[in-house]
Amino acid sequence: MGPRSTTTPPAGRWLFPPVDEADDDGLVGVGADLEPATILSAYRQGLFPMPLGRRGPIGWWSPDPRAVIPLDGLRVSRSLRRSLRRYEIRVDTAFDAVIDACRDPARPHGWITPAIRAAYRRLHEAGWVHSVEAWSVDGGEPALAGGLYGVAVGGLFAGESMFHLRTDASKAALVGLVGVLTEGVDDLAGRVLDVQWMTPHLASLGAVDLDRSDYVRRVAEAVRLPVAPGFRL
Repeated sequence: MGPRSTTTPPAGRWLFPPVDEADDDGLVGVGADLEPATILSAYRQGLFPMPLGRRGPIGWWSPDPRAVIPLDGLRVSRSLRRSLRRYEIRVDTAFDAVIDACRDPARPHGWITPAIRAAYRRLHEAGWVHSVEAWSVDGGEPALAGGLYGVAVGGLFAGESMFHLRTDASKAALVGLVGVLTEGVDDLAGRVLDVQWMTPHLASLGAVDLDRSDYVRRVAEAVRLPVAPGFRL
């Protein structure tokens, strides 16, 4: 495997426009490439790639406001706590299955194109992208029931997509992610769990909105921190 600790991400060859030039939807620019250095450079600047439609070019986005989940502010309801007993959390044991479930073309608003999948697969192999998986353990052989994947650069974890096949499985994966990001970390200050755009689902779990300028400032600090020990596999 590739770098799993505080290795400095490679510098990209593309110069992105300033994030405050984003349009009303958060689109900063269109084009560039999906090389690992380009993608990692974008995340360090508060951007992420997403195609403009299933067949469109790559757009680089910086929404305002930007949704994050405070690592000390995750809300776990009583019913979710009960559901957690049905799942075992694993890290990076089924990345291909997770991203393929997230890119299921039957899902509405699908945006994970073959090019995006290949790009994040390369980043996973290099140690920058991780999957957190919820495996059902309430009978028979364990089965992948839900999960998520995202990019870890220092103290920034940028969640990209999640899926579930069973009730609360994606929520269980998110709870597991917060556990990975906090276990063995003495000081959570400065660390960022980015979830891009706010949804009622994320708000119910404790997500809050940040102004773009605040988010970008926090990311600049977060990427200088060491990665969470749970991702040093």
